[in-house]
Amino acid sequence: MPTGIKIGCRSLKIQPVRNIFLFVRRYFNFLFFLVLQVFSIYLIVHYSRYHNAMFSSASNQVTGKINEQYNRVEYYFQLKKTNDSLISANTKLYNKLKADFNLPDSISKFVIDTIKVDSIEQYRRYEYIPAKVVANSVSAQNNFIVLAKGKAQGLKEGMGVIDISNGVVGVITEVSDDYAVVMSLLHKSSTLNGKLLKTGETGTVSWDGKVPNNLSLSGITKGSKVAKGDTIISSGFSVSLPKGLLMGTVEAVLAEKSSNNVLIKLKSAANFYNLEHVYVIKNAQQQAIEQILDKAKKEIQ
Repeated sequence: MPTGIKIGCRSLKIQPVRNIFLFVRRYFNFLFFLVLQVFSIYLIVHYSRYHNAMFSSASNQVTGKINEQYNRVEYYFQLKKTNDSLISANTKLYNKLKADFNLPDSISKFVIDTIKVDSIEQYRRYEYIPAKVVANSVSAQNNFIVLAKGKAQGLKEGMGVIDISNGVVGVITEVSDDYAVVMSLLHKSSTLNGKLLKTGETGTVSWDGKVPNNLSLSGITKGSKVAKGDTIISSGFSVSLPKGLLMGTVEAVLAEKSSNNVLIKLKSAANFYNLEHVYVIKNAQQQAIEQILDKAKKEIQ
């Protein structure tokens, strides 16, 4: 009697396996057709630039919608933290109001100018566009951030992104009608120009793909006076980011044995773990600068 029970249990285990093989055998042609279809689509998307661009745009739109719905639920449970962040941001803005400052009167006399256009008129160069983060990654080697704004709201590739505390977040690399993808500073291909606030020397800010919020500044000579706690800012040598935005603070200074430079370890100014709202920087002069650079490159070639 016990032997029969063991045999019955063994047959129960074998039965599902037999069913799987029977299913594959019966629908083998259809399953093989599906595999060929998927492989064909992969070849078309991978080797055709047009189809690759169309697939990327469509997938970006779909994933953006999914992430937005998921983020709505998550956002509801983080309202208190969001309100605290907005209060902090409003406080900083209130402290920068013109009405709170007295400008010194430097005018000695009035002069009537015959020129119709005032030669000291100021022109706006940068415009800050608020955007909500609907997806963000920090644990991968190449991290991206998705914003709930796109071409319809004036966003373009190459625009810089900062958090509510003026900390550099990254640069937009892809845009659809309603969403934008940002290459985070926590991306191994991200290389932005940074400057030591104290000495003015410039180098390249990058990420080694290990610890989030920990960046590196390279290209600084050993003779530079760098100490723990020094501030790193954006250099302004890019059309994406204006000068003076916070990039991080110095944590350690390591000498490079193979060169005359030091490797500076930074703690990023932006906290990538809790990004909810950011500002996209629109440079009014970006198109003009890019056009003249392209012209210069063509002349050299």
